[in-house]
Amino acid sequence: MTSLVAESEPATIPFDPYRNLADGDLEERIRAAKETLGDSLLILGHHYQQDQVIQFADLRGDSLRLSQLAARSDACRHIIFCGVHFMAETADVLSREEVEVYLPDQAAGCSMADMADLDAVESAWADLGEVIDTGDLMPVTYINSTADLKAFCGRHGGIVCTSSNAREVLEWAFARRKRALFFPDQHLGRNTARGMGVPLSEMPVWDPRLPMGGNAPEALEASRVILWKGHCSVHQMFKPAHIAQFRRQMPGIKVLVHPECMMEVVDQADLVGSTEFILKTVEQAPSGSSWAIGTELHLVNRLASSNPDKSIHFLSPMVCMCATMYRIDLPHLAWCLENLIQGTPVNRIRVPADTAHHARVALDRMLALK
Repeated sequence: MTSLVAESEPATIPFDPYRNLADGDLEERIRAAKETLGDSLLILGHHYQQDQVIQFADLRGDSLRLSQLAARSDACRHIIFCGVHFMAETADVLSREEVEVYLPDQAAGCSMADMADLDAVESAWADLGEVIDTGDLMPVTYINSTADLKAFCGRHGGIVCTSSNAREVLEWAFARRKRALFFPDQHLGRNTARGMGVPLSEMPVWDPRLPMGGNAPEALEASRVILWKGHCSVHQMFKPAHIAQFRRQMPGIKVLVHPECMMEVVDQADLVGSTEFILKTVEQAPSGSSWAIGTELHLVNRLASSNPDKSIHFLSPMVCMCATMYRIDLPHLAWCLENLIQGTPVNRIRVPADTAHHARVALDRMLALK
């Protein structure tokens, strides 16, 4: 009597051997994998990604734009997001149901996103309800946040914002409710609200480690925007002294910074805007112009390389790159691709259905803004 033996599933290709491969070998294998997968694969590369990796991106952009572009692709079935975890989550929320999203290294997180988690925000919401009417409080989360915080906003009538549309989002919020709870980045919230005429006295900072966020009831009652105590570790590095030094050494230089920078830096800059704004501003600047730019190092270096007719400088004397973004490297990308080809995909990002639904509600509110 012949016995039937079931074929075992192929084992996942281990990662460790990829660490020892030369960059040239890794690049050759990545190109081969892309050719094998063809139109079913879409590799997304965030602007902050290192050059070795972003060369393989089919699309480049900021996190939301990449997710939107991927959602429009009819052919792709697999998205590999060369960015960080919350970006891959957003791509999973916005993409079609049959599309699978992967992050080459699950350790590629975001320190800012980690500064506000669902438990802390829900606890703050409950505490705030003891002082103010949360029915008149609009939750607004920056796109740089986890899917469950986007879902929290979706469930509570709130919305998502980006660095380019934060003003429009706050205007939307104020048209519907008296005040906003803005998380996780205090600097984007403060810089945006100040530009709308909201005084600092009406923008208390909520520290989740302190009772009542470290605020007296009177401060919360007088608030228009309650700012979560969070920040971007990269943009936190830029200081007013760096601007002063460039102005002394290079008279006439233009200072261009991201709105995640602290208020004192934004106040002294010539121009302030999102990553896309920074790119367009430099690309459209006159030949021979000089710029000191306050944003992530890889992006600034790429701008300098692609605009040799302009003098482009990194605003900080210290190296300020997104360390978590840097975790996405050639070994992880090759490993992720070759496992996908073998049928043993690794590091798939799946947002639970209920969370994805409510996160999509908050994202759609933002996307509906003109």
